[in-house]
Amino acid sequence: MTRSVRIRRAVLAAGACTAVAATLFTAAGAQAGTTPQAAPDIPVSAVKGDLDQLQSIADANGGNRAHGQPGYKASVDYIKGKLDEAGFTTKVQEFDEGGSTGYNLIADWPGGDESKTVMAGAHLDSVDAGPGINDNGSGSAGILEVALAVAKADLKPAKHLRFGWWGAEELGMVGSTHYVDGLAEADRAKFDSYLNFDMIGSPNPGYFVYDDDTRLEKVFKNWYATKNIVTEKETEGDGRSDHAPFKDAGIPVGGLFSGADYKKTAEQAKNWGGTEGKAFDACYHRSCDTSKNIDDKALDTNTDAIAHAVWELSS
Repeated sequence: MTRSVRIRRAVLAAGACTAVAATLFTAAGAQAGTTPQAAPDIPVSAVKGDLDQLQSIADANGGNRAHGQPGYKASVDYIKGKLDEAGFTTKVQEFDEGGSTGYNLIADWPGGDESKTVMAGAHLDSVDAGPGINDNGSGSAGILEVALAVAKADLKPAKHLRFGWWGAEELGMVGSTHYVDGLAEADRAKFDSYLNFDMIGSPNPGYFVYDDDTRLEKVFKNWYATKNIVTEKETEGDGRSDHAPFKDAGIPVGGLFSGADYKKTAEQAKNWGGTEGKAFDACYHRSCDTSKNIDDKALDTNTDAIAHAVWELSS
């Protein structure tokens, strides 16, 4: 082989390698552009930190965070402050119930197609009897930390993301009903989905998934299946939480629930652990619903499931 032939072949080989590398890079880039970004793991320590703050607020305000009580407004202020600092656009919506002013907190993440809005919500009020840390500090803190994770990741969702914390749920879903009733028909049509999280850290937990919308139910069920966690359809809270007014308005709804005062069956204890014959949350609507009334594993797992759903549905 002559020197000139060797040089020519070397040049051709180098060119071929460059072309292959460019093709692989382009393919990888195309794939990256079409593959939804995976949701981050949400530290349960952060969620529990928020619950400790809500407990402290209740302790400083008569032992509860109920509608019309100072502990509720202090809870709104705490969550709003964290969202404002993270870059959300927040709005406090007022309503009247029983002669007292109630408050909904709405937080929008900038960007995304507002004609396809994905919203996650949880009620922030407790009953008068106690601080309401599982019901529903758990859901409120869970979606707060997911929202903060959106900001930390500087997420650029294709769909618009909105979060809501509802007042006076314990008096009959008053805050969420006020919000939905105030939406024009054209605005209701802009919702891709509403996801509700009411009690996600019950101390004797179950893993219940709302079955109101097949598409949304599948997002959660498939995720739990990858974790080898058996789920059941949520029936205990049908029509009893803040998804109800959204569903009545024709908006697709989904969500999670870890159980309240129903008792865990033998089959459920076999699937999920915990204690057969004992309520999922024996402190439901009682003074003992404190920061000690939480199962860390359920809280962690369910918060990660919320993040997964928010990332997947908004992509």
